[in-house]
Amino acid sequence: MSLIKEFIQFAKTRKKIWLFPIILLALILGGLVILTEGSAIAPFIYTVF
Repeated sequence: MSLIKEFIQFAKTRKKIWLFPIILLALILGGLVILTEGSAIAPFIYTVF
């Protein structure tokens, strides 16, 4: 949790707020790949990228 707090503080002080949507999107896509790894949807997701 301290890593997340430090990153938020860093982003605020360095005016790097634009990084939040990029990191959020990367986390969502990573979670999607992990969750659909063993399912029948996986081939369709991999063809999108």
